[in-house]
Parts: sequence; C-alpha cells; structure tokens
Amino acid sequence: MNLKDLSQLYYLNREIEADMERLARLKAGTLPSIPVNTGMPVPPGIADKTARYAAEISDLRRIIEAKQRQCMYERTRLERYIADIPDSLTRQIFTLRFVNGLRWDQVSAGVGGNNTEAGVKMICYRYIKANN
Repeated sequence: MNLKDLSQLYYLNREIEADMERLARLKAGTLPSIPVNTGMPVPPGIADKTARYAAEISDLRRIIEAKQRQCMYERTRLERYIADIPDSLTRQIFTLRFVNGLRWDQVSAGVGGNNTEAGVKMICYRYIKANN
C-alpha cells in the first residue's frame, strides 16, 4: 500500500465534511443562486426554486451516504493493512496518522517515548518505502 492509498480515508472524510456543510447551507436556503443552463429540459415539478433545493438535498444525501460507505470500506482495508505491520510502534504511528487523521506533531505526542515529529515521519515513510 502506498502513501496515496493510505491517505484515502483522510480525504474521503474531508469530502464528507464539505458535503455536510453544503447540505446544511442547502437546508437553510443560503446557497447563492447561480443560474445553471445545462441545455437539458427541466423535469416536471422541478421548475420552482424550493423543488430544486429539495431535489438537490436528496441527491446530496445519497452522495454523502455513498461516501460514508466508501469510508467504512477504506477504514477496514486500512486497519487490516496496519494489523499486519510487525512493529507495535509503527502500527501505532500508522493508526494515529492514517486512521485517526492526526497531524505529525500529534502523532509524535500520541506515541510518546520522546519520539519527535521528524522521527515518526521517518519511521512511517521508511516502512512504506521498504514494503512497496
């Protein structure tokens, strides 16, 4: 597994957060009205602004649910990969960084033992390089 694969859970979670914020704005009706001319005919019943908001809210909810399912899949895949790492410290670093999404300084504080930010990064990247 490479760094891009390991980071997918983090980025999926950020996408979900952004979608949830957008959903909240849609529900509040505070999105700026930007006319979109797709050239497609407007389906019956979607002509008014409220109906368009309702349809967009419904679509966005489905998108969020799909991303949440993908997150569960990615988390399981990541946890299985981490469980196969033979060294306990390296497993802790990978869990804190890639599962919990912590910054490197938080990872070093989380593992303790006078490990520095640079030290935990080095352990992580060396492991990835050696096992790809």
